[in-house]
Amino acid sequence: VQLQASGGGLVQPGGSLRLSCAASGSIFSGDSMGWYRQAPEKQRELVARFFSGGSTYYANFVKGRFTISRDNRKNTVYLQMTSLKPEDTAVYYCNHVPPVQSGWGQGTQVTVSS
Repeated sequence: VQLQASGGGLVQPGGSLRLSCAASGSIFSGDSMGWYRQAPEKQRELVARFFSGGSTYYANFVKGRFTISRDNRKNTVYLQMTSLKPEDTAVYYCNHVPPVQSGWGQGTQVTVSS
């Protein structure tokens, strides 16, 4: 299954964006899916994820600001981002958790700047 993230862009601090991750095949409610990000010269990090039972996890640096959701009928995972900060600037990817090499798409660039 290939995963393609979209919805990124340039936004001012405090703004919002909604990222989408479309799967080329079926993703099931039991699949552990997540959003990752990689800022320049930094390692890729997990931002938010679903566990197989449907519960969610958020990294401390996005807790209360980001919300992960999914629509299995559309084979799509979303990341609603609010109160964006300059330090949220990164390329955002979706993938399984743990990630699979074939799942890394091109990602979508999010730039938070005034």
